[in-house]
Amino acid sequence: MKKRTIVKKKHTFVQIFDIEMIVCRTREEITNAVAEVRKANRSLGFVPTMGALHQGHISLVTRSIEENDCTAVSIFVNPTQFNNKNDLLTYPRTVEADLALLENAGVDIAFVPTIEAIYPEGLENVTESYDFGAIGAVMEGAARPGHFNGVGIVVHRLFDLIPADKGYFGMKDFQQIAIIREMVRQSNINIEIIPCPIVREEDGLALSSRNTRLNAEQRVQAVQISQTLFKAVDLVASSTVAEVKAFVENTVNNVPLLEVEYFEVVNGYTMQPISSWDEAEWVVGCITVNVGDVRLIDNIALKNI
Repeated sequence: MKKRTIVKKKHTFVQIFDIEMIVCRTREEITNAVAEVRKANRSLGFVPTMGALHQGHISLVTRSIEENDCTAVSIFVNPTQFNNKNDLLTYPRTVEADLALLENAGVDIAFVPTIEAIYPEGLENVTESYDFGAIGAVMEGAARPGHFNGVGIVVHRLFDLIPADKGYFGMKDFQQIAIIREMVRQSNINIEIIPCPIVREEDGLALSSRNTRLNAEQRVQAVQISQTLFKAVDLVASSTVAEVKAFVENTVNNVPLLEVEYFEVVNGYTMQPISSWDEAEWVVGCITVNVGDVRLIDNIALKNI
């Protein structure tokens, strides 16, 4: 049996599978693969993705590999979290390239399920419903009705199929991490949620699968989203919350091709908007900008703990 040895920062372990990365597409296949990991008494990290992978995703994978004996990654464009059908249809799909990236990164298990594997009862018969309270009622929750319920549904189902020790999520989807933590709390799932820093292009644009949909001119202008957020940090000491909000909104809206959908200055724990800096120890500025028909999100800490 062919085995490989992966050298990690502090220890070495022998791969338990006889090929470098196994690809699972059915519920039975992923269940059996996870069972093999558990039978070998290995720790398991899990990175859920919707594919179109970039170095932001690979940073999550790398951290999982560093912190666990085995790492699983899912690739699934989840239809229940899209309230815009066109957004679902145009979401980039690059599965073969994604699998090559994952294997090269050292992933042990890739899970690429069909819709039927995740929703065997049929999408029309999905009945789960979550109440995320105030954290799900603002920003993305207000802008995309039903979005976070769909996120909660698919992540819960993925955690059931891949009961990992740790789950890794990028902080570009800042509010989503709070939603997933609340779903885990409500459902009493035994997993540690690990938030990982935003990875940016050299010019500052946050890496996103949606960036591939930008044309050349849009890509040039989109960098002003992050550049404006960076400037906002410098204004905090001398400006009110309202002044920082106005600066960000006006600056981005004055850039050709960019239109702010929302910019909120929120308590980093509760996701609730604040009106003065002393209302919270951790303050985050969260923005969504429409660049043509491409919707980009970003965030930045304006006040750290």
